[in-house]
Amino acid sequence: MVDRGTVSTDPNATTAPRLLRVAVPDLISPSYFPMIAAARMRLGEPDGLDIELSLRFPVTEAAQALRRNELDVLAGAAHAALFAFPGWRGVKLLAALSRCTYWLLVVRADLDIARNDVGGLRGLRIAAAPGPDVALAMLLEDAGVPHGDEPDMVHVVPVPTAAAEPTSFGVAAAEALQAARIDGFWANGMGAEVAVRRGIGSVVVDARRGDGPAQLASYTFPAAMATDRTITERPGTLAALVRAVARAQALLREDPGLATAVAEGLFPPMETSLIAELIRRDAPFYDAAITDDAVAGLNAFADRAGLLEAPVHRRDAVVATLPGVG
Repeated sequence: MVDRGTVSTDPNATTAPRLLRVAVPDLISPSYFPMIAAARMRLGEPDGLDIELSLRFPVTEAAQALRRNELDVLAGAAHAALFAFPGWRGVKLLAALSRCTYWLLVVRADLDIARNDVGGLRGLRIAAAPGPDVALAMLLEDAGVPHGDEPDMVHVVPVPTAAAEPTSFGVAAAEALQAARIDGFWANGMGAEVAVRRGIGSVVVDARRGDGPAQLASYTFPAAMATDRTITERPGTLAALVRAVARAQALLREDPGLATAVAEGLFPPMETSLIAELIRRDAPFYDAAITDDAVAGLNAFADRAGLLEAPVHRRDAVVATLPGVG
């Protein structure tokens, strides 16, 4: 049964539900959908968990809100934690929402840039949100393509939008592309799909499907994270959240069509009609486990991007140990 609002609770319950304030940096997107589904499908209820979902954009500011204890959990790019918790001090990852770097690079269709031709981006204005922009810069560097202010460089820019806090960076970027305010964008699968379906954009790089530099897929991944204090004080509640996310992943893998009902009332009509297909494509990446290889790739990326003061190699410095969670 899908709840079209946030998770509600049984008023007749004898035990008060355990509330977790969870934020995502993008609502109209497949990027963090397992967390959205866990909340809207009430998948924490078997463990007495109430998931209160909210929007915090950009993810870098959401990480600061996590540090200020305005949130209990942030579901965003794994490396975003480092914008508020240097060296992973004070924060840990709880679970992966899916595997691998998950953004796509889309450019104006009329530019006729071939798939995987990163060099063809020279001189173009490519929009990226704070946080993902670091991954875009690293992609360009690894591809040997300079970015900066010179005319023959790629210009990494914010997306022009009237909204101070858009519900979807990708959808806003697609609208800016259609209005010719940018030449391309680095964003989630929904923004890419909207641009392609409208005939205004074409995909140059899909990080999960073999495009770009060899190490691109291992830069980062969508993850749930919490402060060390919350992990210490509420380990059982956070373990319940991880189980709810894993349930959502399993249900969406089995039947991606469930995503349509989850999105109804939250996504606009066009995006609601697209989400099941996007989830079908992403479902093979759904696994809550954070592997040692994922941690190694994440820390290697963060180190090269200047997000770490010194290399980090220990898994326990990055990933929380929770009761009953493998």
